[in-house]
Amino acid sequence: MNFNFPKINKIEIIGLNLDERKKIESIINDANFKNIFHIDKQYLKKKIDSINIIEHFEIFKNYPSTLRIFIKKTKILAQTKKNGSNYFIGSNGKLILNDFSSSSLPFVFGDLNVEEFLNFKNEVDKSNFDFKKIIKLYYFKSKRWDIETSEGYLIKLSRNDVKKDLNLFVRLSNEDKFKNEIVIDFRQKDQIILDGK
Repeated sequence: MNFNFPKINKIEIIGLNLDERKKIESIINDANFKNIFHIDKQYLKKKIDSINIIEHFEIFKNYPSTLRIFIKKTKILAQTKKNGSNYFIGSNGKLILNDFSSSSLPFVFGDLNVEEFLNFKNEVDKSNFDFKKIIKLYYFKSKRWDIETSEGYLIKLSRNDVKKDLNLFVRLSNEDKFKNEIVIDFRQKDQIILDGK
């Protein structure tokens, strides 16, 4: 007996722009799936995961012949440069090759470890400090961070108490007597070193 399984006649990709959708369509076409019943989801997952702009996706077979893929793009958090190329840093922990730099995103300097950056970002988000005020981040091999703010402050953070340091900075920056301090150094245990204009 000969069965005619339905072929994939339509691919719907939701959540990407036209160029990004073409990458996914190319992956599916290269896989040369003969019909909707014989789709190797593990293969597709591996291939789609290799596209760094994607945070999460779900694949649905809409019988008889449509493949529907819902995609959530990663949130772009910052930018950096590595081996002479510009990258965005995604909330999915991946570097996304980029041809231009964005003035609205903070720039990360240093030999970046993306996991360390995500941990740092998480600590900032738990503090009273607004991450959007950061224009430059400096990462050191000691796993310590300095940040430069849009208000002109340079904050030298301790290695272990980022949230505490930032909460204290927010308090200090709201007091008139600290308005002229531009470098706030939290690196020494139990002391703050200030350097004014």
